[in-house]
Amino acid sequence: MHLAFHGEPNWERRVAQAWLSIDEHDEAEFRALIEALAAELPEDSALAAFERGCAHDSTGQPERAVPEYRRALALGLTGVRRRRAVCQLASSLRNLGRPEESVALLTAELARTSDVLDDAVRAILALALTDVGREREAVSVALTALAPHLPRYQRSMATYARALAGKPSTAG
Repeated sequence: MHLAFHGEPNWERRVAQAWLSIDEHDEAEFRALIEALAAELPEDSALAAFERGCAHDSTGQPERAVPEYRRALALGLTGVRRRRAVCQLASSLRNLGRPEESVALLTAELARTSDVLDDAVRAILALALTDVGREREAVSVALTALAPHLPRYQRSMATYARALAGKPSTAG
C-alpha cells in the first residue's frame, strides 16, 4: 500500500496549481488534467484515487466520485486528505439521494477524531440531517459549529444547541 508519493518532488505543487486553474478549463478538460497527474502515481495510490474523486465531484459527477473516495479511504489515505475524503464522500452520497449514509458516515467521523475540519463535518451533517427529516438536530449541529466563531453569545448559543438536540444544559 502506498500512503505517500516519493517520486516527482513537484507533484504536490502541480496538483495545487491545477486546482487553482479549475475555472480556466471546461469540466472534461479539468478531469483530464487531474487524471494525467493521478496517473503519475502508482496504481494503488490512495492519493491518486482521492484526486480523481475530487475532480469528479467538482465537475458535477458525484456518482463517479463516490467509488474513488471509497477506494482512497480503503487504500489508507491519511491526514487532512482522509478527513476531506470522508466529508466529500458524505456530501456526494447526500447529493445522490442517500442522506442516511451521509448521516452515518459523518456521525462516526465526529466521534472518531477532531481537527480543523470539525465545522465542515458538522455543516455537511446538518444538511444531511435536514434531508432525513431531523431538522431540529440539524439546527443544533449547525449552531454547535457556529457558536465558537461568534464574537459574543458563544455560551448561550452552545446552550441553545444542546437544548435543540434534547441534551442537558450545562449553563444557567
